[in-house]
Amino acid sequence: MVHTRLDGVLFSRMVHFGARLLSSNAKVVDGLNVFPVPDGDTGTNMNLTLMSGVEELSRRESVSIGEAAAALARGLLMGARGNSGVILSQLFRGFSKAVSGKDVISARQFAEALKAGVDSAYQAVMKPVEGTILTVAREAAEKAVYTARATDDVLVVMEKTYEQAQAALLRTPDMLPVLKEVGVVDSGGQGLLFVYEGFLRALRGETSDERAAEAKQSAAKVDLDELVHEQHSAQVHLKTEDITYGYCTEFMIRLVNSTEPNKKPFSETVFRHHLDQMGDSLLVISDDELVKVHIHAEHPGSVLEYAQQFGSLHRIKIENMREQHANILREEEKKGSEGKAQPMEPLPYGLIAVAAGGGIAEIYRSMGVHVVVEGGQTMNPSTEDFVKAVEGLDAKQVIILPNNSNIVMAAQQAAALADKPVTVIPSKSIPQGMAALVAFNAGADLETNTQAMTAAIGQVKTGLVTRAVRDTRMGDVEIKEGDFIGIAEKEIVTAGTDLLESAKALLNCLVDEETGIVTIFLGEGVEEEQAEALQEVLAEAHPDVEVEILAGGQPLYPFIFSVE
Repeated sequence: MVHTRLDGVLFSRMVHFGARLLSSNAKVVDGLNVFPVPDGDTGTNMNLTLMSGVEELSRRESVSIGEAAAALARGLLMGARGNSGVILSQLFRGFSKAVSGKDVISARQFAEALKAGVDSAYQAVMKPVEGTILTVAREAAEKAVYTARATDDVLVVMEKTYEQAQAALLRTPDMLPVLKEVGVVDSGGQGLLFVYEGFLRALRGETSDERAAEAKQSAAKVDLDELVHEQHSAQVHLKTEDITYGYCTEFMIRLVNSTEPNKKPFSETVFRHHLDQMGDSLLVISDDELVKVHIHAEHPGSVLEYAQQFGSLHRIKIENMREQHANILREEEKKGSEGKAQPMEPLPYGLIAVAAGGGIAEIYRSMGVHVVVEGGQTMNPSTEDFVKAVEGLDAKQVIILPNNSNIVMAAQQAAALADKPVTVIPSKSIPQGMAALVAFNAGADLETNTQAMTAAIGQVKTGLVTRAVRDTRMGDVEIKEGDFIGIAEKEIVTAGTDLLESAKALLNCLVDEETGIVTIFLGEGVEEEQAEALQEVLAEAHPDVEVEILAGGQPLYPFIFSVE
């Protein structure tokens, strides 16, 4: 099959096929995480990002390659989650710019557009690292350009592009020693390879039932949206303090075959009963392939973690109903006696922070944060989530605290889209975000605050205790699946079967003679007595160190330590 021209219809077919292939292999990509911790979400992030692009493409499909690529790029940009998702969005943003205004493109133009996407992605990353998705994309695009000099067949170009991407992926462990040590290839590169495989299979004329699945998604969405609207309309007169479950959570599950490893067969009755215990206003619509869910929950991360046992998650939307209600009340306050809005001075600053766990979210609010975006490990907010948070703040300027290294790029992408000054403090942990807030001065200008808050995140050390999700070895530490592992900054320093012993060993690595304060954030299900046992150990070894215990409620991490 020869394709000397690529139009919007064929390009859309390639994207749909690539998205389906990535979706069905998202867990494979997640499993390539270097650290054996429950935050291997590269596949999930890339999948959710690409699904956002597919959704936009489905609404605006065109016979023009320029218009189709623009729609895809727009959806990817707003739906980008995690560093891998942002890079994927930039690859197709550059591609879109290269084919802008064109109805069809040749094989050579297709190759040059792939190269333009790589250039865009490299520019978006402050410190590009070879041995990652960037390398796979770059080498594949270079091969595409070389191949297009000798052929006018898009299929041939894509075949060579895919082959080179495969070869580059297999070499990533030689470029990044940590990949070789753990025995994996780069997860983002593997995700991109699945996308390119889908492109190739579509060009070869293979078929996919993606369109039928999307039709079912659309039908389910309409039905559920009508019910959700009815529920929300009935709750308009609630007081803010009456909202027990603060996050309106919607998502879709694409069910997988129950014989797939680590996936459970889906029972709507069991599923409903379980979610009933986690919130209210529950609505579930399902068929043999798809489940659409709406729930008001206090811990949406726990809801999503449970749902993910049955299949891949799509179209996740989480909204803070307390914040929405407070905004409504503020609007009401603006109205005068004649019903006319009275002008109110915008806030000098709006503060946005990312957090998982009700306790941590409340701590951030008590420190002056106006909007807490639900997220963290395994649940990275999208660019659009940040854009909406910024737009929802009546503030002259905004500061965002991502509090996770995999969320910084999405926040920065949102900042570039905002219509007001927005700065992103590159905080990579909950303690770093809090240290930055302490350095915030509402009376200072944005540049001064940016400098002070960025400097402050370097003054705190972060310790994390979590469970290993697989057997591996990191440096001198032998790790077994299920072990409690201690992470000091970015390094795994201890592993063992006892939670408290692992936590003690981690604190021993973090606390020294210069330490003045240690804050212990308790995760879900952790008793305060366990933290008090750690406090006693610290008091004995470091009597001058002040210890504070706070209920964080964070998932996945029984303990988070802030050491200053």
